Parts: sequence; C-alpha cells; structure tokens
Amino acid sequence: MRTLSAIAGSALFLVVAPGVVAGLAPWLLTDSYRAPLSAVPGFVPAGFVLVVGATAILLHAFARFALEGLGTPAPVAPTEKLVVGGIYRHVRNPMYVAVLSIILGQALIFSSWPVVIYGLIAATAMVSFVKVYEEPTLAQRYGAEYEAYRRAVPGWLPRITPWRD
Repeated sequence: MRTLSAIAGSALFLVVAPGVVAGLAPWLLTDSYRAPLSAVPGFVPAGFVLVVGATAILLHAFARFALEGLGTPAPVAPTEKLVVGGIYRHVRNPMYVAVLSIILGQALIFSSWPVVIYGLIAATAMVSFVKVYEEPTLAQRYGAEYEAYRRAVPGWLPRITPWRD
C-alpha cells in the first residue's frame, strides 16, 4: 500500500472506529455533553489528563500503522510490515488501551456510571477480539517475528523500558 493511501485509510478508520467508540457513544451516554462536570475533587482534571494523553497516544499509534506498517488498523487493509516502533515498543495494543483510557477519562469528567459500564463492555469486546481474531491472524501473517514480539511486549499494561528487538 502506498503511504498516502495508508494515511487516508488510517484517518478514515480513526473516525469510524475510535471516533464512534470513544467519542460518539460516550457523548450520547452523557446526554450530548450537557451533563454537569463531576463534583468529585480531582475527577475532572484526572479525566482531562486521561483524554488528552490517550488521544495523543492514539494518534501516534495510527500514524505508526500508516508510516511504519504501510497499512491501516482496519482488518480489510492490514499493514505490510509488523508495527513494533514507537509506543508499540511498550505495549502491543496501544490503540485499545488509548480508547479505553479516553472512555474512562470521560466517565471521570462527568461522574457517569453509564459510561463506566459502557467502558467495561467495550473492554470485554476488545480483549475478546484481540484473543479470537488479532493474535491468531498476526501469528499466521508474521510468524516468528510476531511471536518474539508477543513474548517480549505486554498486551495491555505498558512496560516501562522500550523493547529492543
């Protein structure tokens, strides 16, 4: 896939998948952001830190797919190369971790139990998708390269020091 096609495809997928899961759905659950901000001390600033930080990580992860992997996160247009640079040296699933962090941040900002429950449902769906589809597909596509990466880099809780292959 050409770089411009990978960038365009990744941008489209960013809007369609994380945009809906981490943006539209929580927005609808918090009554279109007309809900009052949390009155719990520290929740609003902590939530904003999570949302802003996770958004930066999400954008970085999407860029890595387009520029390093020459593909998209969408299963219909996968990367040509296994993406293991940048944030992927710390955690195998930074996009999912970022999306869940954005959802959690919004739950804190609005003290919203519906968003917390939605986040738990989203987390269950993401972990299941990774175990049932992504990991077997990556193992088949990239073989020993993926298995070495999988053994060295945790899937969900980032390692402090970056992995060096």
